[in-house]
Amino acid sequence: MAYHKVEVEFNGQPLSLETGKMARQADGAVVISYGGTKVLCTVVSARKMREGQDFFPLTVNYQEKFYAAGKIPGSFFRRERGATERETLICRLIDRPMRPLFPKGYLFETQIMPTVISADCVNDPDTLAMVGASAAVVVSDIPFEGPIAAVRVGRVDGKLIANPTLDQLQESDIEIVVSGSREAVMMVEGEADLISEDEMLEAIFFGHEALQPLIDLQLKLQQLVGNEKRPFEVAEVDTELEAKVVELAEARLAEAVRIQTKQERYAAIDQVKADVKEALAEEYEGRSEEISSILGAIAKRLVRQMVTKEKVRIDGRDMTTVRPISCEVGVLPNAHGSALFTRGETQALVAVALGTSMDEQRMDNIQGMEFKKFLLHYNFPPFCVGETSMRLFPGRREIGHGMLAERSVAKILPEHDDFPYTIRLVSDILESNGSSSMASVCGSSLALMDGGVPTKDAVAGIAMGLIKEGDDIAILSDILGDEDHLGDMDFKVTGTKDGVAALQMDIKITGVDKAIMKQALEQAREGRIHILGKMAEALQAPRTELAPNAPRITIVQVKPEQVRTVIGSGGKTIRSIIEATGCQIDIEDDGKVKVFSSDAAAAEAAKKMIRDLTEEPEVGKLYQGTVKRIMEFGAFVEIIPGTDGLVHISELAKERVKAVTDILKEGDSVLVKCIGIDRQGKIKLSRKEALGESVPEEK
Repeated sequence: MAYHKVEVEFNGQPLSLETGKMARQADGAVVISYGGTKVLCTVVSARKMREGQDFFPLTVNYQEKFYAAGKIPGSFFRRERGATERETLICRLIDRPMRPLFPKGYLFETQIMPTVISADCVNDPDTLAMVGASAAVVVSDIPFEGPIAAVRVGRVDGKLIANPTLDQLQESDIEIVVSGSREAVMMVEGEADLISEDEMLEAIFFGHEALQPLIDLQLKLQQLVGNEKRPFEVAEVDTELEAKVVELAEARLAEAVRIQTKQERYAAIDQVKADVKEALAEEYEGRSEEISSILGAIAKRLVRQMVTKEKVRIDGRDMTTVRPISCEVGVLPNAHGSALFTRGETQALVAVALGTSMDEQRMDNIQGMEFKKFLLHYNFPPFCVGETSMRLFPGRREIGHGMLAERSVAKILPEHDDFPYTIRLVSDILESNGSSSMASVCGSSLALMDGGVPTKDAVAGIAMGLIKEGDDIAILSDILGDEDHLGDMDFKVTGTKDGVAALQMDIKITGVDKAIMKQALEQAREGRIHILGKMAEALQAPRTELAPNAPRITIVQVKPEQVRTVIGSGGKTIRSIIEATGCQIDIEDDGKVKVFSSDAAAAEAAKKMIRDLTEEPEVGKLYQGTVKRIMEFGAFVEIIPGTDGLVHISELAKERVKAVTDILKEGDSVLVKCIGIDRQGKIKLSRKEALGESVPEEK
């Protein structure tokens, strides 16, 4: 294989694609370079199809090698082990826009493996991997209706930027990944600081325009390589069998797909399928899967025609109506906040747990160590759709849905300095018939407010769909699971009453234009406002108090140089406070000491012990001290643990004192006032000036 390289100037620096040097036994291999970041993208597709294969087995395995950034993994084994959450999310970013572009009927097992081999920690490798993955397939002999390309879009000081650096993203109020073909947008995913729908639309199509040079670059490399696409056979449809299935099933399926309850509808469709297979079993022995495929195609056609022609949906709704909503809060007595959100046949049970900095999640990746203070975990157990399954742990879908909800809810959380808790939300889907990730957003917002977390606003989400048959187009609000499966678009939008927080769009056709997306965003806004109104009926604002069993945080500010005093030698002092009070205590380098406890008295005791350790004497302040030593010229009195001052004999009383022992003895408790601190830090105390006074109570 000959070596080829192409390059384009992109956002002020060169971006290159090269092939023919690395991984030459793969069907396609491309190294994409941008700045100091390089990603090796390979693709291999099997030459033989598995017997009875009826779906396209595409897998994407994106991986980040720690050596790419000159680092050693922090795991016990000191090697990369399994996909991290970040890698899983990037796998989904690559898979979703590429999958629809493999030709219909191509069912050969295919694996795409983008590997980060150099990371400059300035340019994020994820969008580069998306471009490189497309390029690897384009230069191979694997059939593909691409290329596609991707860019990240940011906005700093009102100016849109394609592929902003990591530093620029810190200042950006938009962060979306836009993937598209030459003609149209294929996928969008990201978040924003509650911007308007028009601003989001502008950012999406800015991204689509910005990615065009990357499509040109791939086509240029494809022309240089010159590989012809491999031929493959698509199984022909038996028209005679198809006609018999249509005759037996179409009328009954037309009735079945209009049954509004999901389980009853599925049961009716399954019965039609079973009856047709039984009727044709003898004549078409061994062709059950082929018959199932024809039946599925008939049902899909009937639903799509019903929606586009009759403007009637499966459950009888029109295009814009949101399913009935019910909201309950405080359903779990021991969680720190909870909500049960039900929309149609989709239901999410969401719980909040508040923790300390000890509960933060440590994320070890090539960009560096990250500590997450907010976590949202989404679970989709098999019973929620009336099924059984042995896959009981989160897969790629669950991680992706959880991250979309997490991005959305993060926009309404208080600043960590104002509410210094680690927050974990868990959304367990109890029933599902579409839009379960959006139910998780709504339930999470309610659960946080129920827990007394001072959220900035309420956030809600809605999933939009699209069915396009020729010139007939239907945009659907709050889609069902079947409308997602049988439709052409899944477009999830979340936000508050003021704007968009996050969105995720997947397209199953060759793309959508600006007019369709504008209408979908506006319909989503109207639906979101309706849902927020229903949520407000359950709870309008955060509760004024945290749950009784939630840990309370008391913050004591000490001087940075006093941190060592609080910790003590080998942590001895801080451990003694924890053991004495039962509180959890976190100390930051800036002197902020956080005391966590559900027991107010224990927290107050810990707070006093810390203040006693770090308090410094103040001139004019009264102290209840203890006499430590008696001298001829006066008495040394401990006013703060470890801190003594001298009461001179002349300051013992208003009258003349012959001997100190006439007034004080060692061990006596005495009220004194600090009357001075000299340059050497020596403290001067007076009993005489404290006579008739009393120490004010601490608030």
